[in-house]
Amino acid sequence: MDTQDVMQPVGQLSAWSEKGWALVLEYAPKVLMALVVLWIGSMLIRMVAKLLNRVLDRRGVEPTLKRFLHSLVTISLRVLLFLTVIQMMGVATTSFVAIVGAAGLAVGLALQGTLANFAGGTLILLFKPYKLGDLIEAQGVLGNVKEIQIFTTILLTPENKTAIIPNGAMANGNIINYSADGKMRVDLTFGVAYGEPLDKVRSVLEQVMKNDALVLQDPGPSVTVSKLNLEGIELAVRPWCDPKDYWTVYFGTLEKGIQAVQAAGISGPKPSMTITNR
Repeated sequence: MDTQDVMQPVGQLSAWSEKGWALVLEYAPKVLMALVVLWIGSMLIRMVAKLLNRVLDRRGVEPTLKRFLHSLVTISLRVLLFLTVIQMMGVATTSFVAIVGAAGLAVGLALQGTLANFAGGTLILLFKPYKLGDLIEAQGVLGNVKEIQIFTTILLTPENKTAIIPNGAMANGNIINYSADGKMRVDLTFGVAYGEPLDKVRSVLEQVMKNDALVLQDPGPSVTVSKLNLEGIELAVRPWCDPKDYWTVYFGTLEKGIQAVQAAGISGPKPSMTITNR
């Protein structure tokens, strides 16, 4: 074998070794520094996540929003840390950032309605215009709040129907919260004949409401004249109750009131006579 043929592979191996050693000397400090930054950054992200949890717990943020914010912050910080690390290693991140930005824009345009519901859910969970169990009226639906999700609010109506309402509409529409003050007025109407003494009628109906344990006495119930009809006198009967007892008090006062009025010998409104020409 020729000596020149033997020396050629040895020379190539030596050249490759020199290039490899040069690459090691060039990139080893960068890789080492990137690993140090990755380690320190990971610890800082965990510290930030724990601090965020404490702040959210102190503010009484809903568990659903708490989990979402925790995931959003940690994932965002980890992506930034990843980009920083690979940039320190000499990898160009400009194209990667541009691709991520374009993808984010496309997804945002495709999910405009969903993002609006997400934003509405975040505002609802953060500012708490209502909470679980509250009796509210929104978007033409009356019901108790069964669940508050990040995209929708679920109401349980008095008919035991489940209503699912997008949070975008909830956050931008009118909301009537009957439970916010802790008590609610029940509006009822009773009719009596013109010849009946109002003091007696008022006393009978007030006694019915005082005997009902679900009717609040502060503020106290009231019985007032609301309208004069051809048939008789229309009375506004107004007991107060806890919002969760609304329908029980409504139907209970109506039924017990009619029974008490009849037992007291009080006449109801007289039907008006309509004369028609033939």
